[in-house]
Amino acid sequence: MPQTFSTLRINPDRMLDAFNQLALIGTTGDGGVNRTTFSEAHLAARKWFREHIEASGLEFHTDGAGNHSARLTFEPANLPTLILGSHLDSVPKGGRFDGALGVMAALEVLKTVRENGIKLKVQLEAMDFTDEEGTHLSLFGSSAISGHLNPDDLKKPYSGRENFSAGLARAGLTEESLFTAKRKKESVAGYLELHIEQGKRLEKRGLNVGIVSAIVGYGSYRMAYIGQADHAGSAAMEDRLDAGQGVAAFILEARQTVMRDFQNCVANVGKIEFSPGASNIVPARADFLLEFRSPDEKQLNQLDAALMKLAREKAEQFGLQVTAEPLGKHTPNLMSAEIQDAFKAACDELGLSSVVLPSGAIHDAQSLVDICPVGMIFVPSVNGTSHSPFEYTEWQDCVNGANVLLQAALRLGL
Repeated sequence: MPQTFSTLRINPDRMLDAFNQLALIGTTGDGGVNRTTFSEAHLAARKWFREHIEASGLEFHTDGAGNHSARLTFEPANLPTLILGSHLDSVPKGGRFDGALGVMAALEVLKTVRENGIKLKVQLEAMDFTDEEGTHLSLFGSSAISGHLNPDDLKKPYSGRENFSAGLARAGLTEESLFTAKRKKESVAGYLELHIEQGKRLEKRGLNVGIVSAIVGYGSYRMAYIGQADHAGSAAMEDRLDAGQGVAAFILEARQTVMRDFQNCVANVGKIEFSPGASNIVPARADFLLEFRSPDEKQLNQLDAALMKLAREKAEQFGLQVTAEPLGKHTPNLMSAEIQDAFKAACDELGLSSVVLPSGAIHDAQSLVDICPVGMIFVPSVNGTSHSPFEYTEWQDCVNGANVLLQAALRLGL
């Protein structure tokens, strides 16, 4: 790469100004934002994004899945596109960095390339993907681009059919239009994403940048322990067929199993419902949702088998029945070695410390691995906090990440 370009840097004040403008849209007043997909605040953020793109002299583009982007094009017109980006939607009462930093950094990269008159052998696109967080359908904007969106997915959106249809209408989309967003493999040169880590690994080790090696695979089940309702006062403890005891014992031992036998893996029970559901009735049934994650496919399958075996053992221990309905399983996605090398070279050029690590969270990047080379980098999260108004990343870390994104894009695009 020419030396003049290796010294190129983004404009940190300009990026901060844009980032702060965006953070006011859907603000919760305590440092966070509430921009769930297709909400009034989310649509307002996207309107601001379009106006900001056009005011910057870049080309605005949207597709049938509602993905919004800025484009910087070069001749010939059939050059493949290097996409940079993330998402502007948030979880309810989330943080202002998650997703938004990646979009603003991507946009700043395009501005920097444009104002310096650099000509690339790829087109550049700064993308805001629709509904990464899964208000309606997790990763559905990036899944639409990659062709992974399935018509059956639209029948059972997380928000319910009525809410989903209303959201599409507010955004000017239809179920039919979603499938027109698919891109041909030969049209996409690659995808780069900057994101906050959402964990403590970088902060604990005092490192500037995490270069993602893989995005975890995950599996999930809708499960239930089934026992017998009884009087909570007169039924002796040893005589109870208590579904609550079964699920409690399973959760505690699942934690120990993962920590002891499955390094780099996690398991979580995030929702439990007891029935009949009264303080003076022994629970006859405990319905719960189980999710588990691993960056390695073989290990993911082993963890799946271990958790199901444990569930059966706890059912037997407490005299219960257990049911497990699979809700889906996704294999880990490996990041491009070439892009990891470009990120490492960029970090070295910038004098930034880095480490290769897996991502424990899902991201739009994993939707695109089938159609192009994909790479991600993380910057530190203060206290590892995310999906919270207390989510925070030091601005210098944000600038560092944006400069690594810029330098990697130049290395791949020149």
